[in-house]
Amino acid sequence: GAMWRGAAAALLCLAAAWLLCRGFEPRARLLSAAELRRYRGAPGEPGLYLALLGRVFDVERGRKHYGPGGAYSGLAGRDATRAFASGDFTPVGLVDNVSGLSPAELLSIHSWLSFYRDNYEPVGKLVGRFYDENGAPTEALREVEAAIEEALKFQAESKQKKQQFPSCNSEWSSAKGTRFWCSRQSGGVHRDWAGVPRKLYSPGGQGSRCVCVRSSGPPWGQPDSSQHGDTGDLDNPHLEQYEGCHPLAEQCVLLT
Repeated sequence: GAMWRGAAAALLCLAAAWLLCRGFEPRARLLSAAELRRYRGAPGEPGLYLALLGRVFDVERGRKHYGPGGAYSGLAGRDATRAFASGDFTPVGLVDNVSGLSPAELLSIHSWLSFYRDNYEPVGKLVGRFYDENGAPTEALREVEAAIEEALKFQAESKQKKQQFPSCNSEWSSAKGTRFWCSRQSGGVHRDWAGVPRKLYSPGGQGSRCVCVRSSGPPWGQPDSSQHGDTGDLDNPHLEQYEGCHPLAEQCVLLT
């Protein structure tokens, strides 16, 4: 009776405390760059930390990589965010300045951040470029986070584009010219339709490329065909037919 109830209540309190801690991120310890430098895992130092985008992680479990003599020891005791994108582990590259990085490099930083969150203990925040002395995000952090958001959106869109308009197969010969054709796995996209070849122009891009286009069913992303007709994506404004090819032929030969 009473004892069991007491234990249950204690457990509930624990659960509540845990939820609260979760909600408030451990009233993040704030470290200065000088403090963080003491965490390079050398004998007599208090531990082994690294920072990424100003977030500090305890990487003791990865000592063989990050500790003295490890392949990534240059990352320890500092925020070297840029090196995660560039792979430059010289003193010039081991910095936290991320200006001028490409969307692909930003995505690389994003996936490293997920990796540390999933595999290592968060310690707190580094006061400097990404967090101010109260632990609040700086303008610089907001900018890089917005740029990462953009890169993620763009990545999702181009994945979708590749599914919607997979590349054609093509081959060229001096005798026959260029042959384009569509199959159920052209462009590295395995699907249950082959499609017909079309030129796809990208807005603001140069030239066109050959893609396979679904020629029946509703347009991409519009499940309800009653409203939209039954010509797949053939009416997409960025597409153009190849001259001299039957509009619904699965292959097309262009004489050179």
